[in-house]
This record gives sequence, C-alpha cells and structure tokens, in this order.
Amino acid sequence: MINQTENLKKAKELLESGGYTVAICRCEELYTSTERGVKPLAELVKDNRNMSGFSAADKVVGRAAAFLYVLLRVSEVYGSTMSKGAEILLCSHGIKSSYGCLAEKIINRAGTGICPMENAVRDVPDDCPEKALAEILRTIKELSAEKNR
Repeated sequence: MINQTENLKKAKELLESGGYTVAICRCEELYTSTERGVKPLAELVKDNRNMSGFSAADKVVGRAAAFLYVLLRVSEVYGSTMSKGAEILLCSHGIKSSYGCLAEKIINRAGTGICPMENAVRDVPDDCPEKALAEILRTIKELSAEKNR
C-alpha cells in the first residue's frame, strides 16, 4: 500500500506536470481538475465525497479551500501557495500541511484585493466548516450570476 507521503508526492507531480489546478490521490485513485478556484472542491463536498486517506496538492489554498479539505476529510494538503490562515485551520483539524509559498492572505485574480472566497469565510470560526460551506456556495452562486449578466 502507498503511504500518504507517496500519495502527496504523486499529487504534487500531477499538479506540477499535468496542467492541473488540483490533484487528489490515494494509491491508484485519482481526482484532478483544471478549474480555477474552490469550485471543484465544493462540487466534491456537495457530492458527499469522503476522501479519508487521500493527499491533495493544490495551486492555491486559502481558508475557503482549507474548510473544503476539512469537509472532504483528506489526510494532508500541499499548496503551491497557502495562506497562514489555511495552515492554521488545517492544523487545528489534524490535517498535515505543506506549501511552496506561505502568504499572509490570498489575493483576487485581478490583484486588486482579497479573494472573494477568502472574504466569504473571513468571519467563520475554524470549528464551523459547514457554515463555511454555506458561505462558499452562496459566493460561488453570486459570482456566477454576476458573470452571466
């Protein structure tokens, strides 16, 4: 059986070489996505996926993504960029974390302010992942509506 460190190594290799934004691995089981943001993680949570024992590698891990990884029950998370808040949140839930770059906060794609997903969960306590999920889904819906106007 492949241990978690090998799973994380595999996930990181997929992230770095496959053009993916997220890769989640456990032995031969793989989940990858090229979608940006937290939407692919939110979809997995909505589908009631239990990813216990999986290791995840992600381009950007802020608190919003960290809450989703908590709900997915992954064992460890690597973020090419990870916010300090995400690192603290993952640790408080017993999820190992590592990163390429540790950031104070996650900035929006335009580089003009805080990421809307980070803003959505800024006041959610670390022990309330379900509340965070509700805020994340509400924000995804709002952003999608704005985009389609």
